[in-house]
Amino acid sequence: MEPQDDELIRFAEHGAAALPPASVEGHVGRDGARIWYASYGAGPPVILLHGGLGHSGNWGYQLPALLESGRRVVLIDSRGHGRSTRDARPYTYELMASDVLDVMDELRLEKAAFIGWSDGACIALILAATAPSRVDGVFFFACNMDPSGTLEFVPTPVIDRCFSRHAKDYAALSATPDDFNSFVEAVSLMMRTEPNYQAGDLNRIRVPVAIVLGEHDEFIKPEHAEYLARSIPDAEMIYLKGVSHFAPLQRPAEFNAAVLSFLDRLS
Repeated sequence: MEPQDDELIRFAEHGAAALPPASVEGHVGRDGARIWYASYGAGPPVILLHGGLGHSGNWGYQLPALLESGRRVVLIDSRGHGRSTRDARPYTYELMASDVLDVMDELRLEKAAFIGWSDGACIALILAATAPSRVDGVFFFACNMDPSGTLEFVPTPVIDRCFSRHAKDYAALSATPDDFNSFVEAVSLMMRTEPNYQAGDLNRIRVPVAIVLGEHDEFIKPEHAEYLARSIPDAEMIYLKGVSHFAPLQRPAEFNAAVLSFLDRLS
């Protein structure tokens, strides 16, 4: 059984559960960047998109549950994160969404369901808006779709532990292990100024969407999450009790149950 780690003490020390060997692993090269991906199992495809400053290894508690449910799981390190590199262009969510489509093309995936966490949720919803024929549905966990949706930043021990883990993992995985500070600055600029989707943009989304938020999320306004659920046709609003922005690490069993329930409704 996955551990409960509400304070991220275990995560700060050891990270999430280690990823097993992948069925297929590689990089897609585009315009000077190399985007890492890994594919596991067989069945209906699900793509997991991690949060800002993290990497695909943060899904270590979700991968086994998805494989056991009979699904093919694809992990992607966003450009500049984890094992992926970047080119000289500024980070944008649209650019990272185009990287996901390149990975799907490489793996010959016409369509997939998306589980997105924080920045990964934004990327997934942009794909739902701009490339709906490639998207079965989006489990949108803990993100905003315009800058007004974020809370004022307040440091906490939980956030500090997560950040320290990200710094260690960046040094271990990145092709530029000494550049963590500049990496954080560049990603943070994107987070402060993007995305900029308005109600009209959201209203045009026509794929199944679940807007999901932890009861104690440190970054996203609950009223913004509810606005997203109202603005996207037929979207559902799901609150996860007792957890925060880090629910996949804090209480994996509850998070996984919500994910699998959503995926089952897509079938």
